[in-house]
Amino acid sequence: ACTVHVDGAAVRSCQITIGSIEGTFVTTIEGLSKERDHPAQAAWIANQVPQCGYCQSGMIMAAAALMATTPHPDDSDIDAAMAGNICRCGTYLRIRKAIHMAAEMQPL
Repeated sequence: ACTVHVDGAAVRSCQITIGSIEGTFVTTIEGLSKERDHPAQAAWIANQVPQCGYCQSGMIMAAAALMATTPHPDDSDIDAAMAGNICRCGTYLRIRKAIHMAAEMQPL
């Protein structure tokens, strides 16, 4: 739930100190897209991924970081990138489907 991007890399904000990221660029879910139209956000909505919503911002941020380095991830890429995020509701299949959809929505 606490995943943010530090200089584009997904990190857990709850596991770092503010001093360790001095001079870096931090992006939260709110900064991912001003219009909420990042491909990951759009795919999450299209696939109705959330149930309780607790983990969703962290999941979306991890997915966005994955797609930034691996534009068309396969299932093993997705599993590895999302391994640190836990969904209490078990929407993992919808999450994977949304990431595949988001990858197809990205501009070339």
